[in-house]
Amino acid sequence: MRDALVAAAFRLFLERGYEQTTVDDIVALAGVGRRSFFRYFPSKEDVVFPDHERCLADMTDFLASGDGTEEPVGRVCDAARLVLRMYAENPTFSVQRYRLTKKVPGLRAYELSVVWRYERALAEYLRARFAGRRDGTLQADVIAAAVVAAHNNALRSWLRSDGQGDASATVDHALGYVQSAFGTAPPAPLVEQPEDVVVVVSRRGAPLWRVVQEIETTLGRD
Repeated sequence: MRDALVAAAFRLFLERGYEQTTVDDIVALAGVGRRSFFRYFPSKEDVVFPDHERCLADMTDFLASGDGTEEPVGRVCDAARLVLRMYAENPTFSVQRYRLTKKVPGLRAYELSVVWRYERALAEYLRARFAGRRDGTLQADVIAAAVVAAHNNALRSWLRSDGQGDASATVDHALGYVQSAFGTAPPAPLVEQPEDVVVVVSRRGAPLWRVVQEIETTLGRD
């Protein structure tokens, strides 16, 4: 029934326009009552974003399932990829929603509130991981915002192309910027450096201070 309501809603949105479609229109086309609609969706706006609650829960569970040894920035980037997976599951629907949201200011505002909830989930995870760091909260908030911005930039590019191409590769490329800027690179392997050998030729009987001076000059410490 949930899927039937979403399908009916988008059919009417495309035929009549979002503002001109009422909940009564949607339930009539779906063949159910108003009570059934509100059992699944608190408002007409919610039927436009039927999968975000599930995705947000999946993201929260994913972040909580780590054992604390994962690289934090990589972890939140992987969490953001769950949102991409949701969009990529049904490219046609995702493109339709993108076009509809661009036309309706109220839906754009609603979408921003959804994005903010994703960003808050990422920031809360990073705050816990960065607890005790100097400016840990600031770092967490900045990185979470960067992850969301990079993800959404790539996602919108994919949606503008009507869902063509490899969405995962586009998002990976964008998130790579975040990881290169904020991620912790593995330590470089220690390479044993060859010892310098300095040969100093000095006149027999020269005072010791002169010998020392010549050594320091050779080593560049004068």
